[in-house]
Amino acid sequence: MRTTPGFFALLTSALLMTAVALPISAEQPPAKREPVARDLGPDHFVAGGTVSIDKPVVGDLVAAGGNVDVSAEVGGDAMVAGGNVRLGAAIKQGVYAAGGRVSINGPVQRNVRVAGGTVEIGPKAKISGNVTIGGGEVRITGAIDGYLQVGGGQVVIDGPVGGNVEVGSGAIELGPNARINGKLRYASHDEMKRDPAALVQGGIERFSPPDDWLVRSGVHERAGRGAGWIWSIGLMVIAAILVAALPDVYTAVRASVRERWALSLLIGFIALVCIPVAALISMFTVIGVPLALATLALYLALLLIGYVTTGISVGTLVLSRLQSARASRTGWRVAAAVLGMLAISLLGRVPWVGTLVVFAAMLLGMGALLMQLAPTRSAPKI
Repeated sequence: MRTTPGFFALLTSALLMTAVALPISAEQPPAKREPVARDLGPDHFVAGGTVSIDKPVVGDLVAAGGNVDVSAEVGGDAMVAGGNVRLGAAIKQGVYAAGGRVSINGPVQRNVRVAGGTVEIGPKAKISGNVTIGGGEVRITGAIDGYLQVGGGQVVIDGPVGGNVEVGSGAIELGPNARINGKLRYASHDEMKRDPAALVQGGIERFSPPDDWLVRSGVHERAGRGAGWIWSIGLMVIAAILVAALPDVYTAVRASVRERWALSLLIGFIALVCIPVAALISMFTVIGVPLALATLALYLALLLIGYVTTGISVGTLVLSRLQSARASRTGWRVAAAVLGMLAISLLGRVPWVGTLVVFAAMLLGMGALLMQLAPTRSAPKI
């Protein structure tokens, strides 16, 4: 199993949301701005470019940043996300972490759930509970008392594990310090590499993913195609409803896609990044929690509507070029929107290119929609 959001209006809105949730001194230069932080009872919430936890946290820790370094004890759970995450102190409850690189090198008294590009359970780690990891490269040299579940591109186990181990990976290796008291079950295209000194008390079993027989028989492929067509039909229905219910909005959106597509992509990207961060920061106040949850729900809806918006724009742009005399008729616009959505959906299924098409369509549609929130003004074409 081989693993692997006009511009200034939106940017100002994101910054204002941040300022309302957590006031930051305007006199402080951006380069020296400290992370924003709040305490809610014993719990500590913090976000910033670089976050360093060097004082003990009595309750739970919620931290996000480009770099997050936890070097002081956390009395509750640690929920951390960042580009680089390092947990080097005792965590009295569980760990929930995600990042480009995640390193845990201290004792954890409950379970660990981690996702990252590179994940390391270091030699000073002592996990008293169970561990679940998803990552590109995973290396485990610390001790785990419970079970271990790993899905990764490359997995190295070189430490003691008290329970069973299940691994799905492109490459699996047991180092000389591996001591597995339970059974090791793994799925991989390649044979596992095992040091002669590695011990597995419960035996080793290589298995195929449960749905392999479905893949071989073609049932999985046919079911996938059926679900894909149902999804595509649903998107076409949404496109038809939107263009029929909001004709003026989508006329303006089409103009933005045609004349300012680059700006639309840029705004879409800003929304993709800023909205979740703004939602996280708003959670630093009790009143902001419902707002944050509502924002995240709307964000997910925006991703979908943005994707559909690109399909609508593509179809109506083609209609305006080929049948300009009929481009203002609702029936023709609906038909064009449906065909445009169908075209985008089909392109999204093309191997390798499809993922890029879907991502670009989401950004373009979100950006073009959000540009309609900006005050109307003349602007040079891009």
